[in-house]
Amino acid sequence: MLRPPVRDLAGKNVFVTGAASGIGRAVALQAAREGAVLHLTDIQAEQLAQVADEARAAGGRVVVAEAADITDHDAVRLLAKRVTEASGAMDVVLNVAGIAIWGTVRGLEHEHWRSLVEVNLMGPIHVIEEFLPPMIDAGRGGQLVNVSSAAGIIAMPWHAAYSATKFGLRGISEVLRYDLRRHKIGVTLVAPGGVDTGLVQTIRIAGVDSTDRRFQKARRQFQRHAVSPEKAAEAIWKGALRNRYWVYTSADIRLVHLLQRYFPPGYALAMRGFNWGAHRVLPVVDQARRSDLQ
Repeated sequence: MLRPPVRDLAGKNVFVTGAASGIGRAVALQAAREGAVLHLTDIQAEQLAQVADEARAAGGRVVVAEAADITDHDAVRLLAKRVTEASGAMDVVLNVAGIAIWGTVRGLEHEHWRSLVEVNLMGPIHVIEEFLPPMIDAGRGGQLVNVSSAAGIIAMPWHAAYSATKFGLRGISEVLRYDLRRHKIGVTLVAPGGVDTGLVQTIRIAGVDSTDRRFQKARRQFQRHAVSPEKAAEAIWKGALRNRYWVYTSADIRLVHLLQRYFPPGYALAMRGFNWGAHRVLPVVDQARRSDLQ
């Protein structure tokens, strides 16, 4: 394994997408407490400004806290230019921003697939395109952290569109893990399981009535088993500063990944049971409604 390029965060340039809430906010605030120099972005300007204030209060220095849509390559390019001009190359880049839309093949609409690809896959690609070359040119190494998902590992029910993007980010990470090694830039791939973020309240499952009591019950059960964003952030930073490639935020995902790799028949049986149980619990309808995509 490559010697950890970034061993601590004191005085280090850190860039975080999706920093206004959830895991992005938690990793930013933890980095602030460790004395990082922060560069933050999110599509939600007001919430991002609040997080920047919290980060400063926690002891971090915030150089940039600018709203940007990571699906817009030009916007990311201009943001990267401003960040690099202000602080030089980043030491750590964290691709955290993402959205979640689930649904059956008949329930998902084309716009669902496209929006997931634009945010969850092209967004991180834009960040990698614009922030990694200055890191390479600087010659001091660094760490790229890509937040994928358990859905980037296993066959979760109704996750075809979402998994397409998370498996895609996993593929990018797998290649860059070796491509960037000669530049002393490590790559960390995060596979969160259940994390109790704002996405839990706004999750869209095309073809599922979110007001149905069975859906509400399933969501409450998920929240009881989910870890907090702060716990997830602790796992992410622990892994990134040790240059670990795989980082799990909960033991269940680590175990199912081991099952998949070392006992495929058991994994296949578990996934069939998981799928059957999900369809039994939640009322799936055939057609998605336009209001599902906001």
